[in-house]
Amino acid sequence: MDFNSVITILTCIIVLFILGKIFIWPLKSILKLVFNSVLGGVCIFIINLIGANFGFHIGLNILTSVLVGLLGLPGALLLIILKIILRVNCSNLNFFMVYY
Repeated sequence: MDFNSVITILTCIIVLFILGKIFIWPLKSILKLVFNSVLGGVCIFIINLIGANFGFHIGLNILTSVLVGLLGLPGALLLIILKIILRVNCSNLNFFMVYY
């Protein structure tokens, strides 16, 4: 093996290492967001189980689970407080209805 081949191999290894570092950071962030969103969905599910005794329900969808996943317990408390303050009821949302 000559000196040029060794330099080429070392350069390729360094480039692969740098590219690996560049692409692993976003992957870690995405996996952390997905994991926290799943935990947020479980948290909302538990809130709904407890709230079923009191007639309290928070919709379990991607937006609410990501919100609780990103913000953690304060995000769950934010959803609870918003639900209590706004008292959103789907039957009162007549402005979304389209009449023909």
